[in-house]
Amino acid sequence: MRSPEPSLPAPARLVAVALLLAVLTGCVVGVDGYGRARRLRMKNKVLEMFYHAYDNYMTYGFPHDELKPLTKSFTDSLSELGNLNLEHLPQDYNGSALTLVESLSSLVILGNITEFERGILWLSENLTFDVDARINLFECNIRLLGGLISAHLLAKDYSSQLKSGLYHDQLLHLAESLGNRFLPAFETPTGLPYAWINLKYGVMENETTETSTSGCGSLILEMGVLSRLTGDSRYEAAALRALRKLWSMRSSLNLVGTTLDVFTGKWIEYSSGIGAGVDSFYEYLIKAYILFGSDEYWDMFHAAYLAVQKYFRHGPWYHEADMRTGEATHWQLTSLQAFWPGLQTLVGDVAAANLSHREFYNVWQRFGVLPERYLLDYGMLHPTEKYYPLRPEFAESTFYLYQATKDPWYLEVGETIIGSLNYYTKVDGGFASVRDVSTMKLEDHQHSFFLSETCKYLFLLYDDSFLRNRNYIFTTEGHPLPIRSTWHEKFPATHVPSNWTFVKDQSQPVRMSAELLCGFFSQARITTRLLLLRRILIVHFSKDWMAFNHVK
Repeated sequence: MRSPEPSLPAPARLVAVALLLAVLTGCVVGVDGYGRARRLRMKNKVLEMFYHAYDNYMTYGFPHDELKPLTKSFTDSLSELGNLNLEHLPQDYNGSALTLVESLSSLVILGNITEFERGILWLSENLTFDVDARINLFECNIRLLGGLISAHLLAKDYSSQLKSGLYHDQLLHLAESLGNRFLPAFETPTGLPYAWINLKYGVMENETTETSTSGCGSLILEMGVLSRLTGDSRYEAAALRALRKLWSMRSSLNLVGTTLDVFTGKWIEYSSGIGAGVDSFYEYLIKAYILFGSDEYWDMFHAAYLAVQKYFRHGPWYHEADMRTGEATHWQLTSLQAFWPGLQTLVGDVAAANLSHREFYNVWQRFGVLPERYLLDYGMLHPTEKYYPLRPEFAESTFYLYQATKDPWYLEVGETIIGSLNYYTKVDGGFASVRDVSTMKLEDHQHSFFLSETCKYLFLLYDDSFLRNRNYIFTTEGHPLPIRSTWHEKFPATHVPSNWTFVKDQSQPVRMSAELLCGFFSQARITTRLLLLRRILIVHFSKDWMAFNHVK
């Protein structure tokens, strides 16, 4: 049930949407004092990073899935994603050009339509999913299905820049083929999908019935858009049924667990947080609301967000807790948690986002990169999970916070990230993951998300021209999806974030520039425009609601 909302003046009622639009459009105007030459220099550094990774993949890895930069070879890793024990690996699988698919939207954002076009042609003529390979539904959904759908939409939007007659929805046809292969995974008594499915033969005999909250609660964006594009409602219906079932399993505290059984609908792991196994569940609730306009998604997100802030938050950190009692279970930072400040920025909780982001930055500075897991109660690295696989989440949140505030400090954080990546992880054959952040020993793996997310968010931090006069959300794999009126069952109501995070430390600055942060969704169409007001609005957070103070 949605908690009652106070009656506030119109500017306050628009705050969540206003901040969202500022992030999505990149249209908040003003001089941030960073300097054009410096910005251009950093943009070019990111371009060099992307093409160093991409060119090496195309030379040594393509058409296989991912690059091994130390040995300048490849790995057909699609069946290994999420497969910690490397079970049931295929014998005759030769890759699905995973990194190329993941790179397509980045190529458009970087302005390389020629290479984007080349990628479309190759995939159109060569990619097939009729392969005997057992894959993780969640990973395949966010990487391959999301990559294909996003690239299809971009190909339609940029059709005037492609060769005449080149594109005839080939990527959409591939996405539809993949989506059809997903559907048998949802044939369970609960509607919760199996975590694993064979692309050619469906669910394997004696397949595990264990899955994660993210695994069955983070499918709605890609499968929802696939239904919108094809007119086939089965994809969205399956994903939504799973999401509704998952939400019905929440505790009385509005908390969910981490792992569950898709046949019984019972929780296996009650301890939960905002990191691995759960993270994108929260992310997709708010983004589904933005993309599809249903209050059902908002109601779920609103309740879940308040529960997270009440039971998981400890100052700027987020520990794990038992979903049944709210009692803390594990006091640890995980690198995947670094997405949370970006999500908080989307919904207007910028003060809390800034505080957490600064703590992640402190850890980054201490180790040179962000370790996979850091034990807060002991002040030390996790004994085994010391790696850094080129993850994008910290760069992602840095991008969102800069878009919302235009504070040049976030551009300086971006410089630190770029410097670390080039100093510690760049090798002759690409960018290598860090096996141990205490020694900076490298691992022979360049993950596809380095190109789909890490480089993309760093590029957008210094050049957001792709976002100007357009409205997108980014999937959890960094693939842009446009916000369209035709995808909305109705237009999102403007919600006031009630009971958002209370910042007790009033001495801690809320890094908000004197920028215009107000916008609106038109009731007639969603060609969203910023409502240009001449007064400056500065966000202040209080215990019960977020109000705007007008500053002359």
